Amino acid sequence: MKNYNLILLVLVLTPLLNACKTENDKANNNDSPIIETAYFGEKPPGLTPKLFDPEIVSPEGLFESGKFSPDMKEFYFTRRYGKYKERAFFVIRYENNSWSQVSETDIKWPLFSTDGNTIYVGKEFRERTETGWSEPKSLGEFVKDQGHGLSVSSNGTFYFPFFKKEDNGHGNLGYSRLINGKHEDPVKLSAEINTGEYIAHPYIAPDESYLMWDVEREDGHGLADIYISFRDKDGSWSKSINMGSAINTEHQESSPHVTHDGKYLFFTRGEWRTEEDGSRNIVSKRYWVDAKIIENLKPKQ
Repeated sequence: MKNYNLILLVLVLTPLLNACKTENDKANNNDSPIIETAYFGEKPPGLTPKLFDPEIVSPEGLFESGKFSPDMKEFYFTRRYGKYKERAFFVIRYENNSWSQVSETDIKWPLFSTDGNTIYVGKEFRERTETGWSEPKSLGEFVKDQGHGLSVSSNGTFYFPFFKKEDNGHGNLGYSRLINGKHEDPVKLSAEINTGEYIAHPYIAPDESYLMWDVEREDGHGLADIYISFRDKDGSWSKSINMGSAINTEHQESSPHVTHDGKYLFFTRGEWRTEEDGSRNIVSKRYWVDAKIIENLKPKQ
């Protein structure tokens, strides 16, 4: 009799448990096509960087670098080498439950705001409209001396390299806060960060808890390396940390960027090559790694 009751209980509860599982899967978006096709279905990396080279944007192996919008429905990227004697710019969009055809675009290396409604391109920005992106508008005087790279925190503080006459051509990383609706003149960061040559391509965490950039330094692994500094409790920046041999090699590492979901760190690794005509060009590819590598470098308090 006891066995009969047990079987009856299993028969009654199994459909209920399966129904609950189905509802939980839906709640967690496990059946969402965006989740299933995130990062074009590429297998995520661990703590060892791997090449990011999805077939959909690189059918001939000519994909160079790119960046997703916060909602993962747009990917702006570049192709170079081979038939692309000059770098070409493209966009692909997720529409009607599938990725669209790749199309050329005049938007070059966009930086997205946290909500995805604004993109920053160089010293200009565009706002999202019902029909696409607005015409470019100037960011203002505060970026007039901007060098290579731009990053913005969630509260609107910009970080970028800039050049002053007194620096004799040596760029420095600095920031510009939004105060009473206007961005202040850029403030140079400390010498701890502004040490080395060719300082460029900063990435500021949305909450400004850490800053990454690339630079050539005597203690580096070769050409440009990626460094990181964490913000201390008193608001100051910690000692600069070379991100180590997992990231940096004898080649040129640059342009770090953490995805909007906070899961992955993307960066560029480039190798200089001499062409038949004697000219030298850098051949760069995009790599990705689990963003836990950042937390592992954080100094213990």
